[in-house]
Amino acid sequence: MVSKTEETQLNRLENQVDNGGGGAWEYLCLVRKLKVRRSEKVLKYGLSILNDLKKRSSLGTEEWTLYEQVAIAAMDCQSLNVAKDCVRLLRKAFPESKRVGRLEAMLLEAKGSWAEAEKAYSSFLEENPLDQVIHKRRVAMAKAQGDTSGAIEWLNKYLEIFMADHDAWRELAEIYVSLQMYKQAAFCYEELILSQPTVPLHHLAYADVLYTLGGLENLQTAKKYYASVIDLTGGKNTRALFGINLCTSAIGQLAKGRNKEDKESLELQSLAATALEKDYKQRAPDKLSLLTTALKSLKVSS
Repeated sequence: MVSKTEETQLNRLENQVDNGGGGAWEYLCLVRKLKVRRSEKVLKYGLSILNDLKKRSSLGTEEWTLYEQVAIAAMDCQSLNVAKDCVRLLRKAFPESKRVGRLEAMLLEAKGSWAEAEKAYSSFLEENPLDQVIHKRRVAMAKAQGDTSGAIEWLNKYLEIFMADHDAWRELAEIYVSLQMYKQAAFCYEELILSQPTVPLHHLAYADVLYTLGGLENLQTAKKYYASVIDLTGGKNTRALFGINLCTSAIGQLAKGRNKEDKESLELQSLAATALEKDYKQRAPDKLSLLTTALKSLKVSS
């Protein structure tokens, strides 16, 4: 995930290059370092260097890194002739390279030659079953074809081998949520929380899934995880504050007659409501009346 500082740096360099101030190579290096995809800009700036003999020659061996970067960006932008030219030059320079072979398979993907691409990826995995890039390409290819069940299958197979890949767990969870398979999504978020216990977004997503599942036990657990988000963010997560109100209101409906629990829920709900009102007064005072109406519908007063 790109930080605000890194995002600002990227935007500054982008504006600098667009205004003729130079820095195209620095921008391209930063994009690679941060592992972000800004394909249109990468294609534009990369070609401006590759098509200038003096600039290209000054890169030394980094020239081939740029050809690879531009090839991938060109595929993203469906500039397939550019991608094909870049891959051809790379193959000529590195005739035995498996890395170039992956690019050739990706070009088949970009052309929509799914069967040929799958055949190429299967061949790579026979040689090296632990090739993470190829496993991920299979997932991407399934998603590109709209084959959600295939993407789930490949992601699960990938995670059997690479269990520590947080991005893969998050992607799988998001697919499950999109299919309303909330129990499966909850399992994915549990894995993420176990491996990254201090990341608020994992706690928040898990709480959302549990709230959606409903039932007293799930709501009580969701409330705890919304509370942990508030703790991890210093009380600055509006969604978690709303979550506390929604959960405690729902619990109050399901747990009537349990006086102690009702009292605790109302107290926590009141604290969350107070924090929400304070936040709205500071950041969105014109929306305060809407918030008050929403809280009243939950029978909450701060």
